Amino acid sequence: MGTLGRAIYTVGFWIRETGQALDRLGCRLQGNYYFHEQCDANSISVGSGTNIQDNSLVLVAKSNLSGKVLPTTIGDNVTIGHSAVLHGCTVEDEAFVGTGATLLDGFVVEKHAMVAAGALVRQNTRIPAGEVWGGNPAKFLRKLTDEEITFISESATNYSDLALVHVAENMKPFDEIEFKKVLCKKHDKCDEEYD
Repeated sequence: MGTLGRAIYTVGFWIRETGQALDRLGCRLQGNYYFHEQCDANSISVGSGTNIQDNSLVLVAKSNLSGKVLPTTIGDNVTIGHSAVLHGCTVEDEAFVGTGATLLDGFVVEKHAMVAAGALVRQNTRIPAGEVWGGNPAKFLRKLTDEEITFISESATNYSDLALVHVAENMKPFDEIEFKKVLCKKHDKCDEEYD
């Protein structure tokens, strides 16, 4: 690894690699990712079925006021929204981090909890299970509904399914793609698979 922009395909996973240290210091990646990571001072662990969206940063804490070097741990079936920043924190299984949220050192998102889009969560904060927090600085907004908790699990599954579509499309040879374009133009329509 280490080649910027190279897509890596394995059974059930689609990773668009932009990082450079995926195999150092105990980094463990399982799931579907579209992000940049840096694990040069501690470990980053990402669980199965988890998805991390475009332009997100996953970092470890090299130095902070407590003097601790903190890893970043992301559990199973987690959704991390676009452009989120996770820095030396823990996101437990089946949690949701909204687009543009920033999670600082020592922060913990418990299972079935949600960080709202754009939230800035201060150091050493803990979001209990079943709660949604948002704002700058983030604070408790309300309890999640049963439907929202179900959505969190379904979101991770939906992104995993989308990753399989990406794998199938990116594995097609160039000639096949061009041939489909010609057929679409000739018949003035495309099938659902092409769209």
